[in-house]
Amino acid sequence: MSEHRRKPPQPQGGGRAAARRGQSGSSSGSRAAPRGATGSPSDSYGSSSYGSDSNGPGGEERPYGGRAEARRAAQRGSRRRGADNAGPSGRRGGPGGPTGPGRGKGRASTAPGKKRLIDYPRAGRYGWRRWVPSWKLVSGLFVGFVGSLVALVGVSYAMVSIPNENDAAKSQNNVYYWADGSQMVATGTGVNRQNVSIDQIPEAMQWAVISAENKSFYQDSGVDPQGLLRAVVNMARGGQTQGGSTITQQYVKNTYLSQQQTLTRKFKEMFISIKVGTKLDKKQILQGYLNTSYFGRGAYGIQAAAQTYYGKNAVDLTPSECSVLAALLKGPTYFDPEGNADLDPTATQAANTKRSQDRSRWILEQMHNDHHLSDAEYQKAISKYPMPDGRKATRGMTGQISYLVDTAKKYVLAHSDITEAQFDQGGYAIKTTFEKDKVNELAAAVKKVQKERIDPKKRDLDKYVQFGAASVKPKDGAIVALYGGDGYENGHFTNNADTSGVPVGSTWKPFVLAAAMQYGTYKTSPEGLSPLSKYNGNDHLKVLNQDGSTVLAKDNSVFYQRNESDYKWGYITLRKAMEQSVNTPFVQLGMDVGLTHVRDVAQASGVLKDSFSTLNPSFSIGTSTPSAIRMADAYSTFAASGQHTDPYSVTSVKKDGQDLPGFTKPKITSAIPSDVANNVTNVLQNVIQNGTGQNAKALGRTAAGKTGTTDSNKSAWFVGYTQQLSTSVAMFRENPKDHQLLSMNGTAGVASIHGGDIPTSVWTEYMKAALKNANDNGFPSATEIGKVQDEAGAPTPTPTPSVTPSQTASNSPSPSPSTPSTSPSPSASDTCQWSWGNPCNGNGNGGNGTGGTDGGTTPTPTATDTTGNGSTRGNGNGGLFAGQNG
Repeated sequence: MSEHRRKPPQPQGGGRAAARRGQSGSSSGSRAAPRGATGSPSDSYGSSSYGSDSNGPGGEERPYGGRAEARRAAQRGSRRRGADNAGPSGRRGGPGGPTGPGRGKGRASTAPGKKRLIDYPRAGRYGWRRWVPSWKLVSGLFVGFVGSLVALVGVSYAMVSIPNENDAAKSQNNVYYWADGSQMVATGTGVNRQNVSIDQIPEAMQWAVISAENKSFYQDSGVDPQGLLRAVVNMARGGQTQGGSTITQQYVKNTYLSQQQTLTRKFKEMFISIKVGTKLDKKQILQGYLNTSYFGRGAYGIQAAAQTYYGKNAVDLTPSECSVLAALLKGPTYFDPEGNADLDPTATQAANTKRSQDRSRWILEQMHNDHHLSDAEYQKAISKYPMPDGRKATRGMTGQISYLVDTAKKYVLAHSDITEAQFDQGGYAIKTTFEKDKVNELAAAVKKVQKERIDPKKRDLDKYVQFGAASVKPKDGAIVALYGGDGYENGHFTNNADTSGVPVGSTWKPFVLAAAMQYGTYKTSPEGLSPLSKYNGNDHLKVLNQDGSTVLAKDNSVFYQRNESDYKWGYITLRKAMEQSVNTPFVQLGMDVGLTHVRDVAQASGVLKDSFSTLNPSFSIGTSTPSAIRMADAYSTFAASGQHTDPYSVTSVKKDGQDLPGFTKPKITSAIPSDVANNVTNVLQNVIQNGTGQNAKALGRTAAGKTGTTDSNKSAWFVGYTQQLSTSVAMFRENPKDHQLLSMNGTAGVASIHGGDIPTSVWTEYMKAALKNANDNGFPSATEIGKVQDEAGAPTPTPTPSVTPSQTASNSPSPSPSTPSTSPSPSASDTCQWSWGNPCNGNGNGGNGTGGTDGGTTPTPTATDTTGNGSTRGNGNGGLFAGQNG
């Protein structure tokens, strides 16, 4: 570097302070020299242009740690110079100023600059003080915020309008379409709604809702701040807003049923409620609330509810009837005594009746406590529960249409966030999977067989006979047809195709065989078991646990499993046992495989876990109670070589012309190995060719299926399939008063009804018509599978029969559907109540009440597998959507 550009040596001084120290003669060198004092270029920062001090000795250069520090020092020096140049008055140029004799004590001057509207960060402050707002700024912001909030509230209050109950009463059709796009039915037209004035609403009804829901109704302002706070907190957590807790808020909410439950809508509801509370009389608000509330069964408003539940006008309701209707406002799904198990398995008729009775009694008690009922009126009201009328058919809901709409509606509610109240208000276009010709053909098949075989006018035992059926596409899951009953117009409101409570009997055995081929037994695992393995098929056999111990009854006596007859089958292959539906081999096989494996295979195939019965030995022979839809779907898994698709009934839903999400086709999953499924199909083909399902040979094409009959002839099934369709048919008798299953012994003029008889006939009639123009595609070939492992005691060597279904009948006792069986059933002590505390006697839901027996009759006397104390038909448990919305 050239000499003329080299920096001069750094001064040893440190500015004014150093000068003062030098003047006082205290430069003793006891302090370390400041930076730059050594004169080394590395010790020097900055240049002389930043370090001059007019008050320093000789104007020596002052070192700094950087430009920022230099600027701050310069600013401090400027303030000091301003103070030194100020006179006593604080003004520059006054006495004592630059020419004056001393320093002034006036205010320091600042550098000129533009004044900011908001002084933040604060000028003239340094470090953390720059970021502390002044009290002026804080108070100004607070006043501005409050003013803005007041303005917002005022504008919002001015913009919202008071709801009109007549506007809320408007509803539209829900239109249902067949699979081909043609219209099926339009329902929900709003005719079940009529506004009434407050003088037509009994005072008992008015006080019932006030005592139950909003005791302070006549005193409050119409808004519950705590309810609003709960809504805000719930939304912050990601949940839905909670409903308004005052009657005013609920009335406002009723007018916005088509809107989503959002925080924005909640605040809007609050503003409207405030306005309603100030503009409308309390009687007007109460009238609007009772005219817009949803009471279930499609009834909006108190007048429609009175007609729907009691067949009278609202003005004629008694206090006890008012309390029942007021209870419905808490949720008709759970408080309608008729039950809503189709929407929720817990909402059974019995459970709902109990809930309705308890709440209506509580409401009457509250009315009495609030002095709205005298002692005499209260005692009269609680003396007898006024049971509402049953459901009634609405326009267009006749024949099978009512059950198709019921199934589609449940599917929509289960696969969307649409509430039942919103749905019933209408405006939805629902395209279904139902094929009109197949629905008509299934109904015609049931009616034809009913007419030929069932005559309740001649035989009392033919009364209360019912059918349920469903038909599903394998590899797709679409429900193309179903039969739900005699129709709403005939007082039958339960959808037999989509409810549970009817044990499936021996149609369960294919799941046991599939589990054995997939998982093997405790002797062969992990290798699967061959269907050619032999088990003892004789009647009245002990059942063994895997450790070799004997299964005991509850009284510690030995449990014996029974067959349909006492025919001595000896050791037979599982294939033969399936053909003739012999129980003892499958009960022992289920124990050897493990009942949890059997359950898992059934569930993977499409059976809902809610329909499973207790895991005891009889589980293997059909004590579970799936719906007809679910059984058809599960067998379609075998037809599809192990591929499963959940059943579905709706392909699209539109609202205001826009498609709603949630209705895409269910995905295909691999439920069981293909070789296992194909071997099950091969065995079930043999059931039709040589076994209990021979009536199905009349179909005239390749098919597979299984018969099923349960204890005391309380139900009979046939489930069968081709590659195009899987169809299940259930037949049973039910007491209409208590919904108890009744024995079909003597029904149709025969000793007993079996799955191979009337149910198989219905199946065959329908499949003939449904597949009239379809090709006979057959089934994939079944490859040899598993290990032959005979039950202990079986003779050796094991023969190897052919696995190809024979076209000739078996030479063993072949079931004849017309052959009566007359022997009495064994006592319950012989056949149930397991040692681990799971009794197989009836418990009210049908799940454990009936043990499965075989699906056909034999020339020998009948004996049932297991007995119980009867079974009560359930609603919804095990149905199409049980365990999914609810």
